[in-house]
Amino acid sequence: MTISLNGEPREVLTARTVSELVAEFGLPAPALLIEHNKIALTRSEWATTPLADGDRIELLRVTAGG
Repeated sequence: MTISLNGEPREVLTARTVSELVAEFGLPAPALLIEHNKIALTRSEWATTPLADGDRIELLRVTAGG
């Protein structure tokens, strides 16, 4: 399936949920904020939020600094 990831088309091979997407792309889960089709998700929703062809995912990586 193809999704939009931060505005760019990306092919998803095996992920069927947002949580699986994070794992498939090797993303740093503790540092992510995720929006699925313009709805911000809590980390507890990742495993139960299914992906579908054409979904729009926005990822923000949180970093600390000074």
